[in-house]
Amino acid sequence: MKYLFLAFALCMPMAMSAQKTLSISVKNPMSTDRTDQPVVLSLQAYGEVHSALVTCGGQEIPCQLDDINLDEQYDELCFLSDLKGKEQKTYTVTLFSEGEPRTYPARVYAEMLMRNDKVKEKNKHNNFVSSLTVRGDCANSYNLLHHHGVDFESELNGIRIYFDKRQTLDLYGKFQKRLELEATQFYTSADQKKAGYGDDVLWVGNTFGLGAFRGWDGKEPTMIDPVKNRTQRVISYGPLRTIVEIIDQGWTLPTHQTSNIKPQTINMTIRYTQYAGHRDTDVDVFFNRDMKREEFSTGIINVKGSEEFSDKKGLRACWGTDYPSTDTVKWSRETVGLGILIPRQHIVSEEPANKDNYAFVVKTDNRHLAYKVVYGSANETFGFHSAKEWFQWLKSWRKEVETAIMVEVKVKDEK
Repeated sequence: MKYLFLAFALCMPMAMSAQKTLSISVKNPMSTDRTDQPVVLSLQAYGEVHSALVTCGGQEIPCQLDDINLDEQYDELCFLSDLKGKEQKTYTVTLFSEGEPRTYPARVYAEMLMRNDKVKEKNKHNNFVSSLTVRGDCANSYNLLHHHGVDFESELNGIRIYFDKRQTLDLYGKFQKRLELEATQFYTSADQKKAGYGDDVLWVGNTFGLGAFRGWDGKEPTMIDPVKNRTQRVISYGPLRTIVEIIDQGWTLPTHQTSNIKPQTINMTIRYTQYAGHRDTDVDVFFNRDMKREEFSTGIINVKGSEEFSDKKGLRACWGTDYPSTDTVKWSRETVGLGILIPRQHIVSEEPANKDNYAFVVKTDNRHLAYKVVYGSANETFGFHSAKEWFQWLKSWRKEVETAIMVEVKVKDEK
């Protein structure tokens, strides 16, 4: 059964007692219009929530309830807001202590599949799983999962994360603005290509790809290895955002080249959140202990012959063209724009470009750090087709990221 919605909902009872009714004011501080702006509400203060209704001006707005820590209780409510320049809207959120989540059309998609040897067509595998854990000495975790790891998408992008020590983000380029990964499973058939479906557009090898998180030994990035156990799992399938996690249990950090400190063993969770209507992806890295003394690395692949952009304040990007596979007969060259945005407080250094990567050395001041990655394919009918366009858009994107919408929550009444 394919996941098209947040949950399979039962019909809502005609009369249902509201646990809380909230008034949420959302304001755009920018003069430019903004669409699909995420509004995320923690439910911790409102008791056990089973369903929710969001309205604005009497019109129902799609929303989503998420169980982030997988304890069978919803932790967050999410909805998306469209705002004109300087506009303010008021949303009414009604939280119910019974019922099931309401269903809405899917605008994101996520998928994990075990290989099915009985299925010969590469885009029709059907051994669906939501989580997989392997031991650190697993001989070939890369080939356990179909398309080599979890994948997810919005209407504008498509990403898979390799299930091995690289944990690299590989990219799917689209021609049309729509969801495609359920149909293609990252292996687009000849007929689908004729019908205008996209395909893999990036060769990543051992590079960062698009913003993979790695260790740092004082001179170069290191893989997430050795580990005791490695896990990929889907936290949420949508319909407005998908959340996937990579868990590295018992990761022995690399010994720093300039230090004699005994290597630490830690647990790390990397969470990727993809919102509908967004080509950028949120990356959150969580550690089980204070890591402020450690250094890590991330960045983007140096696409062959690519043109680089950096504002020297955490925004780094490239635009380049290369084959997405070592098979240069079957595959054509693909042009992509990549970008990464790291908050300045997390940056130790911006490393000189080498043949593989445009890298950063990064740190956290506690147990968490966050950054964003983004990309575009020149195949898009709706996107960018030159380095100049791409780099100019990234500058605007940074301003929008750093100018958050303003959200105020008030309790209207309590039943």
